[in-house]
Amino acid sequence: MSPNTPSGDFFKTNVLGHPAGLFTLFFTEMWERFSFYGMRALLVLFLTSSLLDEGWGWPRANALALYGTYTSMVYLTPIIGGILADKFLGHRRAIIIGATLMTLGHASMAMESPVFLYLGLAFLIFGNGFFKPNMTSMVAKLYKDHPEKKDGAYTIFYMGVNSGAFLGIMLCGYIGEKVGFSWGFGLAGIFMFFGMLQFYLSQKIFGDVGLPPDRNAVAAISGSADDMSTEANGGRLNPFTTIDLILVAITAIGALTWIINDPMSKVYNNNIFGNSSNAGYVILGCLLLFLFILFSRIFRYSTVTRDRMLAVFIIAVFYMFFWASFEQAGGSMTIFAKDYMDRSLEGSSAMLFKIFNTLLTVVPLLIITYVLWKLFIQTFARFAIANMFLGTSFVIIWGIVIWMLVNEFNQTNTEIAATWFGILNSFFIIALGPLFSKIWESKYNPSASVKYSIGLMFLGIGFLSLAYGSSGIPLGAKTAAVGIIWLVIAYLFHTLGELCISPVGLSYVSKLVPGRMIAVTYGIWYLAIAVGNKVAGTMGGMIDSISAEHGMSNFFLIFTFVPMAAGVVILVLSPVLKKLMHGVR
Repeated sequence: MSPNTPSGDFFKTNVLGHPAGLFTLFFTEMWERFSFYGMRALLVLFLTSSLLDEGWGWPRANALALYGTYTSMVYLTPIIGGILADKFLGHRRAIIIGATLMTLGHASMAMESPVFLYLGLAFLIFGNGFFKPNMTSMVAKLYKDHPEKKDGAYTIFYMGVNSGAFLGIMLCGYIGEKVGFSWGFGLAGIFMFFGMLQFYLSQKIFGDVGLPPDRNAVAAISGSADDMSTEANGGRLNPFTTIDLILVAITAIGALTWIINDPMSKVYNNNIFGNSSNAGYVILGCLLLFLFILFSRIFRYSTVTRDRMLAVFIIAVFYMFFWASFEQAGGSMTIFAKDYMDRSLEGSSAMLFKIFNTLLTVVPLLIITYVLWKLFIQTFARFAIANMFLGTSFVIIWGIVIWMLVNEFNQTNTEIAATWFGILNSFFIIALGPLFSKIWESKYNPSASVKYSIGLMFLGIGFLSLAYGSSGIPLGAKTAAVGIIWLVIAYLFHTLGELCISPVGLSYVSKLVPGRMIAVTYGIWYLAIAVGNKVAGTMGGMIDSISAEHGMSNFFLIFTFVPMAAGVVILVLSPVLKKLMHGVR
């Protein structure tokens, strides 16, 4: 049997029409997303909460600068993790290393000291780099010879992603706010640890997939230079020159230094570049240098490949605009939920929320538990210890959920946790995802530029809801009592926008870019997301200065008009993109 080929046993098991091994990946990914989104929900709240509320009392600009740096670097390290796994480690070993690092990261953050906070974030960043790209690669390789099942497999896998995000935000957020931040951070680490053990102890279910690569086999598969030079595979070869590599190194070092220096200069007033103006020149220089490298390489390719690469670049730019606004969810929107919304409910309103919250929590958890039971039936005999760890984690989850719901029902009035609103994104994705999937598979499936335009418009409408809801907040106010409906509407439209944009991007990369260039192009794609996340933190950090001078409503109007303007521009560019794609839809 050749390396990176699933064993025949993999497809002999059956859980809901798919191999049991897929659900091993489902639950491993679910716990990773639980830990990531649970921590993400708490980070800004912890940093900005007062000392009396067990927070650190940081200014919002400082907290959001650190948040932006963290979320941007989370999308940079997968480039490194993917390369190391492909060339040396194999996907399985990389996943185990990543899960272990993330467990250590959450444990460090639970210590709640500056040294352990930064150490924890570093562990989480690099752990995610090893973990994130290799989970999706495992699914792709397991279904390599079964393309007819791949769409269904990815649908199930991404249900795990959203299930983990849903539970992580709800439970880590609730415990962090109601019990203590260290407990919330620690809970995220516990389930990451269980997920790692479950994956490690059941990895034989994957056959040969994910093992360290066989150098000779890789060389044989790669083919000759003549085979790689066809138009279908990117035209003439375009290896990185020494000058290219030097410029890439300079750009990477300069950009990473700026990303790390940004929060450090705000928090500790120690700017590596001397002052903010110099720092601005450095990042501008890195951006221009990156664009020079990118375009100088693109124009060395043959005509069709060059045009399609330009199309990918244009789409990536608008993807960056999307994330710069969308990622306000973990930053300025979380602050808005905590300090500017009327989250206190009384009487019948409180009871209706308790009932809704119970159904919202219990029904998805019952479905996931049913999937767990079906997996037990198929795999317990072979992987008993792995399943015991998985089962124990669900016993803990059910215990926390029951405690949370009983605690809420025992209270006459209810104060909705500020982190609770974050679960709406996952809930709306699970509820609306199948509808969008059917539309994209029907005759009404629009082009990429139209999808992006619609998605950016939806995103803008979501922020318009917040702008309208906050229109009565006085200039510079630190607290208010805006109705919760405006944030609910915002999350609904943001999710509609995400469903139009997020699943589409990587699909078009795989269609437009030749096979031998996909790894590099995915790196550029993740770079666009990283830039968007850093911009999100930087812009979100201006919430106090902008709202003090122009009002909270105008702060949110920025995130209304910018995405909408971008949506109009990409719609105008639709004919250009269609031409650049050379027939790809």
